[in-house]
Amino acid sequence: MIHITKKENMVLNKIKYFQTEYDDGVPYNILKLDLELSEMELKDILKILKDKKVISHVDNRVKVCAVDEINVLESKAEVRKEELDDMEKKAFEIITELAGERGYVSRHSLEGHMLYGELNLNTQKTYNLIISLENKGLIKRVQLSDGEYYSLN
Repeated sequence: MIHITKKENMVLNKIKYFQTEYDDGVPYNILKLDLELSEMELKDILKILKDKKVISHVDNRVKVCAVDEINVLESKAEVRKEELDDMEKKAFEIITELAGERGYVSRHSLEGHMLYGELNLNTQKTYNLIISLENKGLIKRVQLSDGEYYSLN
């Protein structure tokens, strides 16, 4: 299943609509004129859809690819959460629980829970898991006056 945001779905639906008129693909300029998006935003959305293999984008022409199931979500954060593997999901649940209402968890506490808690990971797996969650934009390392913390994004 492919997960996309509402905005990405809006662009995809517009491509599907115009594709009936353009057999060799919808010209980029037609999309740009019809959609009320900035050029940068449209290019970003087309790149995301292309990376997910929902569309092909060649020679300024866009075509919809055959896709089985698409799940439309509210935001990019929700899409990122849906695309986590099982270990990342469990780790993110633990981080969310540790952060509580404050939204912060100390680096040492987080690493301790990953190493010696329910997941019982080794040092390298703990490091890779935290980096993966950072790269996906779900957590962010921050420096507070009393030490290093991770915040939920």
